[in-house]
Amino acid sequence: MNEPLSVVQGGYGSGKTAPGRCSKFTNPNCIAGDGATEPYIVGHNLILCHGAAVEVYREKYNASQKGQVGIALNTAWKLPYTEESAEDKLAVARVLAFSFDYFMEPLVTGQYPLDMINNVKGRLPTFTEQQSKMLRGSYDFIGINYYSSAYVMDIPCSTEHVTMFSDPCANTTVVRNGVPIGPKAASDWLSIYPKGIRDLILYTKYKFKDPVIYITENGRDELREDVSPDGNRIDYYTQHLEMVKDAISVGAKVKGFFVWSLLDNFEWSTGYTVRFGLVYVDFDDGCKRRLKKSAKWFKNFLKSK
Repeated sequence: MNEPLSVVQGGYGSGKTAPGRCSKFTNPNCIAGDGATEPYIVGHNLILCHGAAVEVYREKYNASQKGQVGIALNTAWKLPYTEESAEDKLAVARVLAFSFDYFMEPLVTGQYPLDMINNVKGRLPTFTEQQSKMLRGSYDFIGINYYSSAYVMDIPCSTEHVTMFSDPCANTTVVRNGVPIGPKAASDWLSIYPKGIRDLILYTKYKFKDPVIYITENGRDELREDVSPDGNRIDYYTQHLEMVKDAISVGAKVKGFFVWSLLDNFEWSTGYTVRFGLVYVDFDDGCKRRLKKSAKWFKNFLKSK
């Protein structure tokens, strides 16, 4: 499964992606939904689907195919808004619990993170003993999709207009004291902070029993890239690969790295207006393709290794 968090948050929390469900007070364009309950029901079923698929594969196919099964999880890395604030540090832990640990913890322990259990209470589904047993260890590797990072600030928990976004009792921002956490790419949500990929890898290593990790997505997008020198993407990969190398040097079991993306693609609700590819696709001329400078750089990088 790829990015269950995106399905849960976008499809049932904010309503910005299919099927476009959310609480009306969150987004008036949502014709139906409940952002306080539906995201958790959907996330619960996605986790169970993953566990069931792994179980079937291991029982029926693994002996002959000798394959590996994993999941690809997306999250931004989080830092405390005020570095010395114990409250902000706890808020960081809660936000990570509601994004990354949300899916990791059930696969490791068979249960949801304690912060989710405490804050969501009766709105959070529970696993039966049999389901917990099925989920524990249901992966051979963990895929990480990393693009960006943000600051987190502790706030009082909401008592009205409650949704999955208010449940962590935290505010998230990419600006601290007027200074952005890093430069923005073309997409508004993508603030560049290379160290975040290292910290997320090591967080996964130390908190979740040192799994085999693949970076299943990492990249940045540009606008009007047909006239761009493409140096920004080269810098992005240079810095992020250095951080991955650093994580490996202290023992992280990172076995692979996948660029997002090989080709310019249809990018969710932004369509063809942003470009993530190493290869330029001319959507106005038969989808003709040509290598960008970053593709040539990446090819040479791989050859040099």
